Amino acid sequence: MSIAAVGKYLKDTPLRSLATLGRSGELAVNILKYTVSDTIALRLPLEEVATQMWKLLKVTALPALLMAVPIGAEVSVQVGGIMNQVGANSLAGAASGLGVVGQGAPMAAGLLMSGAAASAIASDLGARAIREEIEAIRVMGIDPVQRLVVPRFIAMVAIAPMLCIVIVAAGVAAGLVISANVNDVVPGSFWQSFGSFATPTDLVFSVLKSVIFAALVVLIASLRGLEAKGGPKGVANAVNASVVLSVFCIFMTNLVVSQIQMMFFPARLA
Repeated sequence: MSIAAVGKYLKDTPLRSLATLGRSGELAVNILKYTVSDTIALRLPLEEVATQMWKLLKVTALPALLMAVPIGAEVSVQVGGIMNQVGANSLAGAASGLGVVGQGAPMAAGLLMSGAAASAIASDLGARAIREEIEAIRVMGIDPVQRLVVPRFIAMVAIAPMLCIVIVAAGVAAGLVISANVNDVVPGSFWQSFGSFATPTDLVFSVLKSVIFAALVVLIASLRGLEAKGGPKGVANAVNASVVLSVFCIFMTNLVVSQIQMMFFPARLA
């Protein structure tokens, strides 16, 4: 690669990145605008929202349950081994509370949505884009954001807390079973330490994280899908980009929200 090509790349890439951020911000504003205005005017396509919720739940509910069990079991096995060595088996519930509720559940929900749900949204909108359905909708005077993106946004935000709660319940239950049958922890002791360290604030922030992740996933997948071009290869590229960018944004957002939680709601014995 020549020096001129490297210089052109270093010059153009930041500009394209800023342009993408600008389009993302514009799309986010339009989504919020149509969500609020259509809700107030009672124009929300509830049937379409319900259909999208069902489609997204079909591709995320069972994987969420399957992911939750090993997450809870792994926390109990890894932490239980250390606790056995120091004679602190009674704190097994605290590990499940802080590990599964605080970090495991929202991250698992976010990764599921970025993998299964984001690919479904990006592929659907991308296929419509390369068939020029998006342009046809615009020609008819209909905003594709209002018609196609908003129902998916509402559906994703609605199912995100469900996925998070399912993962919390299944993960903690798996941790209890492993702790009681492998590490010989008394169930009452497990729940006592769980209730002492895991607070309602942790659950609220866990659900809040999942909702933020859902909004990010829909925003990224919708933008990539609507801008897909170049035939089937373009759709595949849009799906791949939406998944990768969603995962990256979820990790960064989780870091920021966790730091905010620690600043204003520090962990302490309940």
